[in-house]
Amino acid sequence: MKKRFVTIFSLVLTMALSDSFAQFNLDGQILQRSEYRNGFGSLIRDGQDPALFTAHRARLQAQYTLDNLTFYMSVQDIRVWGSTPQVKATDNFLSVHEAWAQLKIGDFWSVKLGRQELNYDNFRFLGNLDWALQARAHDFALAKYEKENMKFHFGGAYNQAAQSLTDQPFLVPNQYKIAQMARYENKWGKVSFSALFWNDGREWQNFDQNGVLLEKGVRYRSTLGIPTLRYNSGNSQISAFYYHQLGKDLTGKELNAYNFSIAYNHTIPLDKEAGKIWTLSLGTEHISGTSNLGGDVNRSYNPLYGTNHLFNGYMDLFFVGGTHENSVGLEDYFLRSRYAFNKKFFLQSDYHLFYAQNDVFRIGQPEVQLLNSYFGSELDLTLGWIVSDAFSIQAGYSQFFHTDTYAYLKNVSNAKDTQNWAYLMLVFRPTMKNKFIGILL
Repeated sequence: MKKRFVTIFSLVLTMALSDSFAQFNLDGQILQRSEYRNGFGSLIRDGQDPALFTAHRARLQAQYTLDNLTFYMSVQDIRVWGSTPQVKATDNFLSVHEAWAQLKIGDFWSVKLGRQELNYDNFRFLGNLDWALQARAHDFALAKYEKENMKFHFGGAYNQAAQSLTDQPFLVPNQYKIAQMARYENKWGKVSFSALFWNDGREWQNFDQNGVLLEKGVRYRSTLGIPTLRYNSGNSQISAFYYHQLGKDLTGKELNAYNFSIAYNHTIPLDKEAGKIWTLSLGTEHISGTSNLGGDVNRSYNPLYGTNHLFNGYMDLFFVGGTHENSVGLEDYFLRSRYAFNKKFFLQSDYHLFYAQNDVFRIGQPEVQLLNSYFGSELDLTLGWIVSDAFSIQAGYSQFFHTDTYAYLKNVSNAKDTQNWAYLMLVFRPTMKNKFIGILL
């Protein structure tokens, strides 16, 4: 596999050197993150030991441009330190993150084909999942019309698991078989706005007790949204977003769910020239859910392809990697504060109050008991330091203060009193403007 990638990059390099009008850029990035997990992603139980490990992402990126054609490829190695024996020559950790070609047509149109990131707005619904070392990319065909502040993107995908002679089922977990997208954005004075339509279909099959296929099909979930609605006035900003999901879930149940947020952000420039700035953000996010008693309609919203680590606390207890999906939903009330001592160093603290959006019941005999909707609170502390143009350091500590309601819903009867998480990350990104990942204000 490694020889194949070397051959591809060698071919691209040869093409670049053979044509004086072509441009060839080769760069990369390395992330190394050490984590202490004592309740990250799910509640840890009494008697369980916390996890401690170091993992990395090493990514090599090449871009070749000739006239109106751009070819881009990104290859990455994702591994945990120690997961590969020292004497092993090959492994399965090397993969292609992106591989696409883009053709510019006229002054405003372009077409982009291949494996690519879909990274829009605040990344709540469509994001490249940069915090996760493996990240996310789609096999997609995308057409783009961009003129000044107006951008209109639309496209779609049809996925299969392999090249085959006859139709084969596509039952890859958490993957769509068919998708369509249309997105519009514009800016009018102090107001920024975007609108999104996303529709994806997932294949389902039913078998009898002998394993004979009875029926199959594709069920569609549509998401309509206003991902960006932002008003700026001086040092203040009001931002909001709204999504609504309709259609069918994978089981065939009718779907009717929503997700909205509104926040007030204020910046206090203590010494703007030196970069000493204090920023505050106060807001709420509501994600609809279904009572744990069930119902005829699925009211549990799913953010699907977002960079969900950015929202609802950094301990990834909600909507990351399948956590809290198809559940009672969430109400998140948050306060964020960042103090930048200069242009290269900041400290940030985030505080969240979490509640169930729908009813939580203790199901048992002789009766069903309605529980308090309060899940608990989380405190997140983050440090960021740009050491040089190519190297930065990021670190964080988080603690979740859970309630009995949350422990019951997650079926953890003996959760530890202390649920916390800490990390230290070294970020080598010599050509990228974004020197930090996975933090939001």
